[in-house]
Amino acid sequence: MAMLVALPVAAQQQAAPPATAAAPAQPAPPRPSCRPVGDVPVLVIDPDSTARLGAIGLDRAAIFAQMHETSIPETSGCWAEPAGNFDSQLVSVGMSQWNFGTGSLQPLLKRWKKGQHGRFGRQRKALLPVYGKTIFSRDCLAVPVKAKCREKILAAHGADGKLNPVIWGEFNALFESDAMLQVQLDAYLVLLEAVRQDLLRVFPGQTITLRKVRWAVDTKVQQGGFPLDEDLARLRRKLAAMPEADRRDRLAAIFAWYGALARSIDQDGVQRDWAWNLDRWGCMLDTGRIDPEQYEMLHLTFLRSRTAIGNSGRWQALTFERRAKIILGVGSVSGRTDGECLR
Repeated sequence: MAMLVALPVAAQQQAAPPATAAAPAQPAPPRPSCRPVGDVPVLVIDPDSTARLGAIGLDRAAIFAQMHETSIPETSGCWAEPAGNFDSQLVSVGMSQWNFGTGSLQPLLKRWKKGQHGRFGRQRKALLPVYGKTIFSRDCLAVPVKAKCREKILAAHGADGKLNPVIWGEFNALFESDAMLQVQLDAYLVLLEAVRQDLLRVFPGQTITLRKVRWAVDTKVQQGGFPLDEDLARLRRKLAAMPEADRRDRLAAIFAWYGALARSIDQDGVQRDWAWNLDRWGCMLDTGRIDPEQYEMLHLTFLRSRTAIGNSGRWQALTFERRAKIILGVGSVSGRTDGECLR
């Protein structure tokens, strides 16, 4: 058995290596400030599209204002802001968070590539020197993406599940470029044109207010469409037959549904908002500050929000919260509050 021999204090001091302070951990380099969504002089809107959208109150300034509003819950107001596979969409990017998972991103990449003509190779290398070949490969431009693309993109995620800084920076550079801004604008104009037709179907014979336009755009961006005619008719029959004395309790029940969802274990994106919203919306209900148009639109929002099936319904509370804020002019989304109600 080895014996332990006590050393004199001096010997211990000589034997011990000098203590050194640990080098402070280097913080990750901050990401550059984003290019905010807004009007850019080089961007072009087709005159015919301008005329059609003008019929529902959207001139050039209003179009870009609507784009900025759409981008707030999607990218915090940025033209790019790439995000990884947190919601099973592989990569989401752009002011409307087009993504590989739903197949909405691939058409934008193809349009940008086509618009470069003979400059595509040079532009791809300049903006995406590392991941450009992968992002513009046939496997990644396919809908759905091929397994080889999926594997390479997932390999570009860090241990935290986020895109690594290199691929994040390349997607950001691409989607902040002027040419891709035009592609994003063109895609958004197509959406607005579709919304114009949807509004005429969902609100037949009604005045198309800016509130309805904003509500319809957000619904189209997040869920892709609106309730079927038969569902709209059924809901309106029930609302028409409802006794006046029941109106408050019926809407209170919808707010309670939202609150119960928000407190449940598998709802995300609402943790900073739901309590504030329930308090202020309850205040508006109690003080008679919800008009007939808002009342009907909240019920339409309830009808559509409960069909939000992404990640098995993970975003239903957020879906309702976004639209309710637009309808009421009071609400909190992504920690950003607007409006107020005081009892």
